[in-house]
Amino acid sequence: MSETDNLPSGRSRIHSLEMRGITKRFPGVLASDHVNFDVKAGEVHALLGENGAGKSTLMKILYGLYHPDEGEILINGKPVRISSPTDSINLGIGMIHQHFMLVPTLTVAENVALGLPSSRGLLTDLDVVSKRIVDLADIYGLRLDPSAYVWQLSVGQQQRIEIIKALYRGAALLILDEPTAVLTPQEVDELFVIMRQMTKDGHGLVFISHKLHEVVEICNRVSVLRDGKMIGTRPTSETTKQDLANWMVGREVGFAPDRGNVQRGEIRLKLEDVKCGSDRGTPGLRGVSLDIHAGEILGIAGVSGNGQRELAEAVTGLRKVISGKVTLEGGEITNLQPAEITERLLSYIPEERMKDGMIKDFTVAENLILREHHKPPYSNYGFLNLKNISANADMLIKKFRVKTPSQETMAKNLSGGNIQKIVLAREISRTPRVIIAAQPTRGLDIGATEYVREQLLEQRKLGTAIILISEDLDEIFALSDRIAVLYEGSVMDIVPRASATPQKLGMLMAGVHPENA
Repeated sequence: MSETDNLPSGRSRIHSLEMRGITKRFPGVLASDHVNFDVKAGEVHALLGENGAGKSTLMKILYGLYHPDEGEILINGKPVRISSPTDSINLGIGMIHQHFMLVPTLTVAENVALGLPSSRGLLTDLDVVSKRIVDLADIYGLRLDPSAYVWQLSVGQQQRIEIIKALYRGAALLILDEPTAVLTPQEVDELFVIMRQMTKDGHGLVFISHKLHEVVEICNRVSVLRDGKMIGTRPTSETTKQDLANWMVGREVGFAPDRGNVQRGEIRLKLEDVKCGSDRGTPGLRGVSLDIHAGEILGIAGVSGNGQRELAEAVTGLRKVISGKVTLEGGEITNLQPAEITERLLSYIPEERMKDGMIKDFTVAENLILREHHKPPYSNYGFLNLKNISANADMLIKKFRVKTPSQETMAKNLSGGNIQKIVLAREISRTPRVIIAAQPTRGLDIGATEYVREQLLEQRKLGTAIILISEDLDEIFALSDRIAVLYEGSVMDIVPRASATPQKLGMLMAGVHPENA
């Protein structure tokens, strides 16, 4: 079936889309500064830039979530007015958002059906929607249960819903905002096959990604934004991954972090036959045993939804352990309150930064002391020491290169990458004994990713024991000393980094042991 067949009847094809002189201002921030950008039918056009460069703002304007202060949008050479996502969808524009636009209390099918007319008039047709979802899931290799509630699903599974939503509506032009962030290498390859088919059918695709090797592989052209301004556009055939990185950041960027040689120390964190449930009432961890040593990074690889979240939450006290034992530096912490575990200098960089790592209606300065707000030097006899809180914020904002108008800016007004930097700054600055880092560079630009990885390696050098949970195999290989692969809540194998290959890990992530293949 051609992708053209997915287009709703009557929808016109987009031969070209052009944004001219787009300007958007927020309080204290010029997010888009007279930006020109265009997409043609049959091409994949990459939009690159550091966090806060204005990529998401520009695309939200195109999708009708923001209204530009200046500029115009043309489709097939004719000006159009996009006042809402409904206008955008009716014009044939679809978007997969970096932060998901889903209702957690509804099912997958209900989320996909939201805003669409029922084929039965006033009666619901969720059975029809569910069948279409299953059909699309089969076509695109995206495993989804239409009857599952969104709140029960992992981040990766939630992103699959967003992909299905866009495909269900049959967008003529599709904006993909970090679409591969939670996919395995095999799933990325499958997505690229579909993207190539879509361009053959005449679709235009906007591809936003921090994975530059993907940009070089799949895109026809690439445009770079910096500080809200369009720096330029080039054919990808005339550039390299290194060129793009330097162009985005404005300086020479190193891709391979210097891991150095660190002598592994004593066992800091130990899991013994740990079992716990999942949000769906099924087993989350099925008897996981792991040792994490001082001065080592243990990478946890696996397809999203195979126990990574449960592992992090069981260790940090956020999920009840049914059986088994967790010990931190010889002392048992199984099922202790998160605050008690925090006091023992275990730091947690959560997978969902907006939900679990940040209070969005607090300022940057307030978020930076969430772990320590009740103790000196930030609090004395129950009163906050505003001077010390401000000095701490100034220091961490500078050290971790957080782009914010001020330390009094509300966290919800920052880009996703800068919010992640605040979480990292808070957790690393505590001088922890153990760090649980779940997807620490997801959504970060190349410069910020380089810095975060350097910080984790610096912590390793200082003797910190680190669990690195990541669905980015490049990151796992770049940082890990050993790699454990989770599949359906069990450890398939623990592989020394030196003997690990993407092919071997890919098989383990699929539940197949190479010796049995």
